Amino acid sequence: MHTVSNKSWLFISILSALMAFTSLSTDIYLPAMPAMGRDLNGDAELTITGFLIGFSLAQLFWGAVSDKIGRKKPLIIGLVLFIIGSVGCALSSSMIELLAWRVFQAFGACVGPMLSRAIIRDLYGRTEAAKMLSTLAIVMAIAPIAGPLFAGHLLVWYTWHAIFWLLVIIGVFMLLAVLLLPETHPKEKRSRKDMSHTYINYWILLRNKEFMKYTLCVSSFYIAIYAFLTGSPYVYIDVFGVPTEYYGYLFSLNIIGVMLMSAVNRRIVSAMRLDKLLRYATMFAAICVTIVMILMFMGEHSLWLIVIGSFLFFSMNGVIAAVTNALALERAGKMAGSGAALLGAMQYGSGIISSLVLTFLPNNSAYPMMSVITIFVIICAILAFPRDKRYDH
Repeated sequence: MHTVSNKSWLFISILSALMAFTSLSTDIYLPAMPAMGRDLNGDAELTITGFLIGFSLAQLFWGAVSDKIGRKKPLIIGLVLFIIGSVGCALSSSMIELLAWRVFQAFGACVGPMLSRAIIRDLYGRTEAAKMLSTLAIVMAIAPIAGPLFAGHLLVWYTWHAIFWLLVIIGVFMLLAVLLLPETHPKEKRSRKDMSHTYINYWILLRNKEFMKYTLCVSSFYIAIYAFLTGSPYVYIDVFGVPTEYYGYLFSLNIIGVMLMSAVNRRIVSAMRLDKLLRYATMFAAICVTIVMILMFMGEHSLWLIVIGSFLFFSMNGVIAAVTNALALERAGKMAGSGAALLGAMQYGSGIISSLVLTFLPNNSAYPMMSVITIFVIICAILAFPRDKRYDH
């Protein structure tokens, strides 16, 4: 089977789809969460928690494996596991079953975004990597826009089980597409040491202050992102009475914002130091959510305040994720596979915090969701401010 050029739109489209696997696996069933909780008599927020636990832990395994055997084989194995896990979710009849299969599904889903970043690091330098990540963010945004929109209307005719059958179909198509990708981690660059030594890379990276600064920065931002993902179905549908089939339209506004900022980021990333760009983006997001909280405490509780505030902070993901990923992986050096794994584990695993916190807080107002968002966006901005002069350009 022929492979595709690393400069072709097909190559970019495949990587974008792989990068979208996290959002696809969570965002697509957000409109169904209130109904899913009622149907299975449990906390549907925990399905996000379970997915993120499996997703973050599995990356630590796959990162070490990919440094040893290359990128393509783990992608193929991971997609097979994702398909099996999606079938299990679709057939689940209790919350416990669904949680178990979500963890299994995540073990396969994590290879997409993690190894996409590693492939980009294999092929490009720092600035070009940031440009490519921004390009991928623009294309991959189709999934979180189309997913909730399609799922919301699908729920009018079918139950939430149909959403997971849709993921099975998507997984099969992606498995066929991955067969077209080239191997970007040649044998001469692979680790020849045993797996136990490969895991030492994680310890080395955890002690790398510059790598951890950018990893913790994006992880804090993603706690806020997952607070919105976990809380917004209840806030929009239950608190403000938005019909289930229209939730996707409000959610898609945020993804459009990410696409716009990714396009902007791609144009200015060559003209501005990445660390400076990161500080501007995180500070803007922090100011926006702080203003929303102040207005809420002053008695303003409209739907559009939450929608606009969420749009402004969420849009900055188009800059923050691309820039922090590029800066962190540059600090990882030759341990790009392990670096991408640890970065992904912490970035997406951080959502466990917000999904768990919101599970135990009341969901009859927007206060819990917006409080978690505000606290961690401010932490993200603080982490972005220390300046590493050695890497300024």
